[in-house]
Amino acid sequence: MSPSIDVGLTVTLNNGVRMPQLGFGVSEARDAEASVTEALAQGYRSIDTAAVYGNEDGVGRAIAASGVPREDLFVTTKVWNGHQGCQHALDCQARSLERLGLDFVDLYLVHWPTDAFAECVQTWSAMEQLSEEGRARAVGVSNFRAGHLQRILVLGGTVPAVNQIELHPHLQQHEMRALHDAHGIRTEAWSPLGRGSVLAEPVLERIAERLGATPAQVVLRWHLQQGHIVIPKSDTPQRIAENRAAADLELTDDDLAAIAGLDVADGAGRIGPVPDDPAVTP
Repeated sequence: MSPSIDVGLTVTLNNGVRMPQLGFGVSEARDAEASVTEALAQGYRSIDTAAVYGNEDGVGRAIAASGVPREDLFVTTKVWNGHQGCQHALDCQARSLERLGLDFVDLYLVHWPTDAFAECVQTWSAMEQLSEEGRARAVGVSNFRAGHLQRILVLGGTVPAVNQIELHPHLQQHEMRALHDAHGIRTEAWSPLGRGSVLAEPVLERIAERLGATPAQVVLRWHLQQGHIVIPKSDTPQRIAENRAAADLELTDDDLAAIAGLDVADGAGRIGPVPDDPAVTP
């Protein structure tokens, strides 16, 4: 059931919606309006934000001023834990739409799993309602581990289109990626460069030198060739352009095998917080 990837750098989600594989993230952006303005000018069409980032209004202003037709954009935002539960999530999404200046988002994610089973179910009910009403073209989750996903899958309703997780060469998440593939869930990588921690690896430097590229471009191309959706972030115009140019590279099978060897055992390469992995039911 692994979803397909095409050479146009878009992927098809499990409900048929097309999503750019290479997008632009704005977590901790110094000036989201300026960085999104630059990203859109350089050809990015997928923008990833979240209510908790506090910059949806800046993203919205950049989108409005860009002149890019709405149908050419793919906008993702997320509901944070303080707004989980059915009505809270619906209200949170309405406020996000207002800040973004949009009538709908293309992807709406549950930003972080909750420990409470009942609250998880209620929040997912809201996500399904948003999808049915057209306020989100696709719905998914973020930072969910296997037990969190099973809580949703056992309901027998909408399968998340995406799970956005920490993923980079030091944390390759093989088990989660296999679980996603088994259920037609797209894997999306946040912190795809490991906050820069992976870029000094000699393996990446050697590949980059051979290709006339940067180690960051090599890592992003690795993600793309693995089929991951990837959302690098930067406040620097040069790096915004460099990240996008990763789409033009091509890694060999030997390159991919060498990068596979950078995975750190037992998840020790993780740099972000670790969600608890609960049982399926309370």
